[in-house]
Amino acid sequence: MEHGLDLAGFALHPQRGAVLGEVHARPFTRLSAPLAVLRFAFLGQGEAAAADRQAFVGFCTAQGLAAPEVSAKHHQVSIGAVSLRWEQHSEFTTFTWIWSNEASALAFAPIGDELTALIRALPQTGQLLVAVRLEVEQTEAAVARAEELFDKSSLAMATVRSGPAVVASDFRADAQGFVRILICNDGLSPGRLGALVQRVLEIETYRTLALLGLPAALELAPSVDHIGRRLVEVLQEMQGAEDLKLNNHLLTELTALAASLERGAAGSLFRFGASRAYYDIVQARLGVIEGSEIGGRPTWSSFLARRMAPAMRTCAAMEDRQANLSIKLARAADLLRTRVDVELEEQNRDLLRSMNERTKLQLRLQSTVEGLSVAAIGYYVVSLFGYLAKGAHDGGLHVEPSLATALFVPFAVGLIWIITHRIRQRHLKHEGAPGDHD
Repeated sequence: MEHGLDLAGFALHPQRGAVLGEVHARPFTRLSAPLAVLRFAFLGQGEAAAADRQAFVGFCTAQGLAAPEVSAKHHQVSIGAVSLRWEQHSEFTTFTWIWSNEASALAFAPIGDELTALIRALPQTGQLLVAVRLEVEQTEAAVARAEELFDKSSLAMATVRSGPAVVASDFRADAQGFVRILICNDGLSPGRLGALVQRVLEIETYRTLALLGLPAALELAPSVDHIGRRLVEVLQEMQGAEDLKLNNHLLTELTALAASLERGAAGSLFRFGASRAYYDIVQARLGVIEGSEIGGRPTWSSFLARRMAPAMRTCAAMEDRQANLSIKLARAADLLRTRVDVELEEQNRDLLRSMNERTKLQLRLQSTVEGLSVAAIGYYVVSLFGYLAKGAHDGGLHVEPSLATALFVPFAVGLIWIITHRIRQRHLKHEGAPGDHD
């Protein structure tokens, strides 16, 4: 029955279709035993991922198959009796080849020439990281088959929660480089078997990807150790450093250490975060498929926990150590920068005090020079006035030159001092000096 209301009149979010479709992304394939599976995972982001997509599109076109849509992240095609499933993830691409294994009497028998040529015809641009060979057998003798095919020292087995089946592997690469996994099926439906196969392949794929963080952590360890030791040494040198030049040198070294640490942290940030996410996916998949132990062998969870958990703790410890060192370096740099600022302020204070002393000396010298200048100018002015008085007396005026000159001396000196003082005050006021009012 159709309703009269639809969403035609609503403004839909541009990502609504992608969000709704994500629930149905990468659906399970219905499978029937016996069968064989090859899973390849190639690392590739950005241009490498685009090249992988183009290679797969070209392969589909060459084989006369439908190519994936532009926005598709997974696509499955059938080439005769072989199914090929392509999936593209954030940093890797997987190719899963599935075919029936009824004609083969041996487990993990050599791949036929026809299938080998088909696999080789699909070029890859990324680096191969995961290569899994999985086989499903219809058998009840799971323990005997697993002990026959795998290294007993590292064999891990477990029953399956969803039905009568057992998963087994020693997680070792065989002579051809594949990690082999055996599923002994004793009655799972095609739907449940397809879900089990996909989740088992995801466990091995994400397990390998999660462990990529360990080499990164081990590679960073010497550098982080050096930065930690040098930080302690710099802090010890800071305690006895009183020279500004030495403090500046220590501050420069702290800045270089912080830059080196942040460079390493920035490079490993994605790797450690991805390892955590992949490890969580592995744990989630194990929690879904794994039942109880069988034949006294360790389960996949216990086997992987003994090997993966220490690696994940190493990555987490390195990430925490980088974060703590970054905080300590920033704190030490702030302390040293404060000490440098205080020393600079002290130097500036001493410099200002010295400038004040020089200014006082200059003012004293200026006052002395001003007094001498008044006396010298007064002498010349009085001398000129004396000449005028003598001239007036010689011209017949009743003026006593000596008396007139003597009376003019205080007036001339006072007038010259006032004029000189006002000129100096005007200059000080023009320069904006404080306290320059009359």
